[in-house]
Amino acid sequence: MSTQPAGGPPRTLAGKIPAILTSTLEFLRSRMPAITSALVLGLLLGMVIVAVVPGDGPAGRNTAAGQTAPTTVGPFDIELGDLYVKPSSITVPPGATVTLRVRNAGKMDHSLELDGTGGQLLKPGEETTVTWGPFTSSVQAWCTVAGHRESGMVLDILVAGDAGDTTGDTGHSGHSAGADNANATIDFAAKPDEGWKPYDPSVAPAPGGTHHRITLTVREEEQEVAPGVRQLRWTFNGTVPGPILRGKVGDLFTITLVNEGTMEHSIDFHASKVAPNVEMRTIRPGERLEYQFKANHAGIYYYHCGADPMIYHITNGMYGALIVDPPGLEPVAKEIVLVQSEVFLGPQGKPGDLTKMHAEQPDAVVFNGYVNQYLHAPIKIDRGERVRVWLVNAGPNEISSFHVIGTIFDTVYKEGAYLLRPDDTRGGSQALDLMPAQGGFVEFTLDRDGTYPFVTHKMASAHKGAIGLFQVGAA
Repeated sequence: MSTQPAGGPPRTLAGKIPAILTSTLEFLRSRMPAITSALVLGLLLGMVIVAVVPGDGPAGRNTAAGQTAPTTVGPFDIELGDLYVKPSSITVPPGATVTLRVRNAGKMDHSLELDGTGGQLLKPGEETTVTWGPFTSSVQAWCTVAGHRESGMVLDILVAGDAGDTTGDTGHSGHSAGADNANATIDFAAKPDEGWKPYDPSVAPAPGGTHHRITLTVREEEQEVAPGVRQLRWTFNGTVPGPILRGKVGDLFTITLVNEGTMEHSIDFHASKVAPNVEMRTIRPGERLEYQFKANHAGIYYYHCGADPMIYHITNGMYGALIVDPPGLEPVAKEIVLVQSEVFLGPQGKPGDLTKMHAEQPDAVVFNGYVNQYLHAPIKIDRGERVRVWLVNAGPNEISSFHVIGTIFDTVYKEGAYLLRPDDTRGGSQALDLMPAQGGFVEFTLDRDGTYPFVTHKMASAHKGAIGLFQVGAA
């Protein structure tokens, strides 16, 4: 440890530099008068740099005398909300360790994990302090709840001077989210394996009684969505769509939602008039919710999970239909239900790709949850029998224009009202158009033996799997 005489400069090389510079300059001027002052000054500056910037400063850093690079910065206050992180980025010096105070200000569970490692969930109102680093290049932290990262819950930790881009595959700051070269693909010419069973499209008449008690259990399980293609689906009672429910105007429905999944879920019945923050609230794994409403309006209604991001929960399988019979609904020989929806493939055995959902780029459009399933298993109809097809467009994005090739609808009911009924005007309809979350039914007969394709007449969607067959006779 160096000492310093009272009133004198430090006894270090830096303290001796003025005297060295003066004596050296006088020597050069007396011996080499042709040397310009500029050249002399350049030589001397080189000496100064060598003298005062050694390569082995304190703690291994090249720092000026008396200065050191920061080692810890923060604490930074980070707010987690429902599908946002605020601020969305922080900038730190190279080599710094960072301290963050993280608080969940949302209504859902959230986490913030560096490079997605870990998974400590913070409940609403909870907070924690984390210390990460040191950082020599820019990195990211994000919420590890399914779909939250892709929806924007990302924190960019930017190292000053680092030109690296950390946001290339996260969906944050406008970059592509979750798009993965490992995503599964569909072979539309493939056939299901032996033993495969289609979703049963038939629906029974409304049950007796005026109070319907139903339990819907959330299960997350791997299922086939096309021949050889499996995805992790989030379901009501293990099926996609969920159970088809039915009643009459004035009936009371008491729905018990049981969450046996690994994340938060909820349910939203479009047939109900309730306070969304009460009956439709999100529940955590292991919780249950009672949702009661009276069905005062006729129609076929959509139900779905409403947890954020809603599009992610719906397209991963959490949707279904509830029929409330119009008063005086006439009996028919056969009733079936078709729910149109879209498939956005993620990697084999994983949930769908949220990036493609937001970009409205479906890999398939399907009836009742499976690509072309009623081509593989045609729906059998007797010649001349009256058929009623109930339809719901679960979307989340595509329109539906339901058409049966080879017949004409003589009855059309859409969103609670008849648009067409048999009468002396002999009117007919060729398609029922439905926007996402709309529903209705059509009635018709098939008068000759044969196979009758049914499609959504948005042809791009039909070619992506929204096509099936009615089979009449032995065709």
